[in-house]
Amino acid sequence: MSVVALRAGPRSILVERRTLVAAAALVAAILGLGLLGLCFGASWVTPGEALAALGGSGDSVVVVRDWRLPRVLAGLVFGVALGVAGAIFQNLTRNPMGSPDVIGLDAGAYTGALVAITVLAGGPLQLAAGSVLGGLVVAAAIYLLSSGGGLSGPRLVVIGIAVSAMVTALNSWIVLRAELEVAMAAVGWSAGSLNGVGWEDLPVPFVLIAVLLVVTAGFAHAMHQAALGEPVAAATGVGLRGLRLLMVVAGVGCTATVTSVAGPIVFIALAAPQIGRRLAGAGGVPLLPAALTGALLLLGADLLAQMLLAPESLPVGVVTTAIGGCYLIWLLAKEVRRR
Repeated sequence: MSVVALRAGPRSILVERRTLVAAAALVAAILGLGLLGLCFGASWVTPGEALAALGGSGDSVVVVRDWRLPRVLAGLVFGVALGVAGAIFQNLTRNPMGSPDVIGLDAGAYTGALVAITVLAGGPLQLAAGSVLGGLVVAAAIYLLSSGGGLSGPRLVVIGIAVSAMVTALNSWIVLRAELEVAMAAVGWSAGSLNGVGWEDLPVPFVLIAVLLVVTAGFAHAMHQAALGEPVAAATGVGLRGLRLLMVVAGVGCTATVTSVAGPIVFIALAAPQIGRRLAGAGGVPLLPAALTGALLLLGADLLAQMLLAPESLPVGVVTTAIGGCYLIWLLAKEVRRR
């Protein structure tokens, strides 16, 4: 497969040509869906009017810039974060089922957010901190329980599913013990939704996600070396213990940050890395196609959620769960046939 060298000053990166083509196609599709998201709503705005509104002119400035643009940007950035989180865990576990939503990290982040809501009456910072802490606690529990078999193979996935079931039961208990108004808000939020996301909700999660993405990109090469197996990683000088800890924190951070704002949006982290890998024709799970595919899937699912019962809007998590269930059945059937 041909390789293209991308140069930025004294540094250069070798990227497979098919990966670049897939990334360009995904970016074009994301821009198209983003423009459609600016146009669609209770009242239709033409693409020309939407672009003019972004520039500050026309009658639709408030609708486009204050109401629809934050939602589109949230879908884009949160989709990228979920795609990268899924790629991190699928690389570390070398298992296509090893994603945050399957192994229970979403449920743990939701537990932390529930505690912040019910005990601390949490603001944005408390929600973000609670979600990250909850996700890290569950990740630590799963790691300790599966440490006998390492992070690879089905052991971690099975243990993660079991821990997820227990954490989900704990979440139900917290909701049942909460006051009625708080419980209703928590249950609605648990579906995962971008409804009502505004500019005031985005600065903190966007900054956190940007930092985590930069850290992940800096260690991407080492992570892909580790995904080839412990002997290869050791031979190339990769410190597995420190790398795994750092990547788990980055993956949990991405997942939990999204959860703190939009609730647990499931299956994007599971499906995006594998779809991106197939589009790029890669042997491993590359980060860039996973990130772009995650953004495309979340933007598309959110648009579909708005269109299905228009003018009402479904939580995007309902759509991603339905689509993800079909994907999971296909993935399991494919794995059974392969073995």
